[in-house]
Amino acid sequence: MTDTLQSAPDDTDDFHDDAWSAPDPREDGYVALRSYGAIGDGRTVALIARDGQIDWLPFPSLPSDPVFSGIVDSADGGRVELRPVDDDFEVQRAYVPGTNVLRTRFRTSAGTVEVTDALVTGVAGRLPWGELARRVDGLEGSVEMRWAVVPGNAFGTHPIVRVDTVHGPLLRAADINLALVGFEHGRTDPTEPGDGHPDGPLEFRGAFTTSPGSRSLLCLCGVEDEPLHLPDPHVVDEGIDRTIENWEGWSTEFSWEGPWADAVHRSALALKLLIYSPTGAIAAAATTALPENFTGDKNWDYRFAWVRDLAYTVDALLRFGLREEPHAAVSWMLKALKENGREMHIFLRLDGTVSDGTHETGSEGWRGIGPVYKGNPAGDQLQLGVFADILAVASQYAHGGNLLDESTQDLLAGFADDACRRWQEKDSGMWELPDEQHYVSSKMGCWQAITSALELTELGQMHPTADDKAHWEENRDLIVEWIDEHGWSEERGAYLMHPDSDALDASVLLHAPSGFDRGDRMSRTIDAIRDELGAGPLVFRYSGVDAEEGTFVACAFWLAGALACVGRVDEAVELMDELVVQSNDVGLFTEMISADDGQFLGNMPQGLSHLALVNAAITIDEMRTELGMQPGDRREDAGTDRRTETDDRQENR
Repeated sequence: MTDTLQSAPDDTDDFHDDAWSAPDPREDGYVALRSYGAIGDGRTVALIARDGQIDWLPFPSLPSDPVFSGIVDSADGGRVELRPVDDDFEVQRAYVPGTNVLRTRFRTSAGTVEVTDALVTGVAGRLPWGELARRVDGLEGSVEMRWAVVPGNAFGTHPIVRVDTVHGPLLRAADINLALVGFEHGRTDPTEPGDGHPDGPLEFRGAFTTSPGSRSLLCLCGVEDEPLHLPDPHVVDEGIDRTIENWEGWSTEFSWEGPWADAVHRSALALKLLIYSPTGAIAAAATTALPENFTGDKNWDYRFAWVRDLAYTVDALLRFGLREEPHAAVSWMLKALKENGREMHIFLRLDGTVSDGTHETGSEGWRGIGPVYKGNPAGDQLQLGVFADILAVASQYAHGGNLLDESTQDLLAGFADDACRRWQEKDSGMWELPDEQHYVSSKMGCWQAITSALELTELGQMHPTADDKAHWEENRDLIVEWIDEHGWSEERGAYLMHPDSDALDASVLLHAPSGFDRGDRMSRTIDAIRDELGAGPLVFRYSGVDAEEGTFVACAFWLAGALACVGRVDEAVELMDELVVQSNDVGLFTEMISADDGQFLGNMPQGLSHLALVNAAITIDEMRTELGMQPGDRREDAGTDRRTETDDRQENR
């Protein structure tokens, strides 16, 4: 099925009169991934389709085995339904501006209603329990609505049982307890055993009819391995408004007045959804096993904190002037690394522990594209670029006026030594490939790691001995020499993926912003990547991967940022204009987009995609300022010749 590319939303308006359309069709219980909006509370994330059905919600926390995972198993995964009884309805939706609270309007021949969906937050932030609130306001006419809460056990870890209490029935999934409260919601749970369940129907459900000015509320509350608080539904109703105010308050602290403001702000809010507030960790995405292609076998769990993604997120948040989230993330990352042997890890669980590998769940997968895994196989790989991620974010953190403690300085010095010692080794590269090679972008990453360590030394935040400092400087220069000799192909006119290969690698583009090369070689590499890995404005990860998966969203934004870094700002702006409208109707991105028909592929919301958008916008804006360009200027209007240390190095070689 072909998805229609929709314009990025204007986050200054709730709705537009011409935005009505039919809901995305369900094929065997599944909808296109473009259909999903996301809400969250700092602990978990729910994905809501345009027809009002929640198909993904690990509850009450993101690492939990999800009791609602219909997005990867429509039959057994579980869902939360809310929609008009009349199947002939139209939909429009938008986030409440400046928030992660989603409003959806349904229009039938009989009337119009508005649903406000929120994972509710408290007076002091995240609630100690989970509250999914769905408020239905009657706007026009009379609309019959139906709803159901149907937990599932697609992961095979928590058979659902019904427990009758003095306060009504609970649904229990292992240590997770779920209850439903509400008002004017027409609850009609069946009470007799049936459907093969001796303990009674394992769902909550009901129906009601709206009228102008009417209000109904559903609240699913849940906890894991602790007592369950049953909230007053009228307090929950007030809590939805408080949640909106909380998000709006956060957005007022967010500072960005540059170009593509709506897309940047929405991406920042998407990243905020992925910050796991109990620890400060940042999840790579909110889901597991959404496929990267239409044939399967590339369905991994992204509900972990990748050091790389966390570093990029901290960098972006610091550049926006935020304080709490960057500090929490940096502190969590450093503490977790210290507690896990002071060794490099590619990713960690959101609680800071090491993953125990991958486990096949038995779920069928989105549209039958399996298998569905918990866990990710990249945990034991050597990825040399991670040294750069840690040291670069520490340098950025220190440049922001923060101080590194002595234990952290020792840890970072050890990583700088490791980069010097190991940069000559083969690794799996940024793309976590089983074929270990001398990936050029990994060598560039080691260069960045050592350069960042030297910057921290200049800031007085690291104190290597004179011999250690000289050792760092020597290896930094040796890496440059190695890349000049082995990583550049004059015949190809590009940096190679690895020596003895003609393959290209889009991750090299990250090292225009890093400062490794902002000269002619990087500019020529950009052209080669665009010609050979490009698909319209989008970009594949590396040579040959187009036969296996969709385009990688982040790579296209990296290319835009790299264009600006080599002085080609006009092209960068034009590309960004094309890229920001590749999002879905509420501004969200998955990991990949099909080059054939624009379908979303991969997990969502994908942190790296939104990070790349944000960082590209910042980089382009900074380069415009550095070149003395005003909005609307062409590059030739600036009259500035940008030279870098890399240009001089290449000219003098």
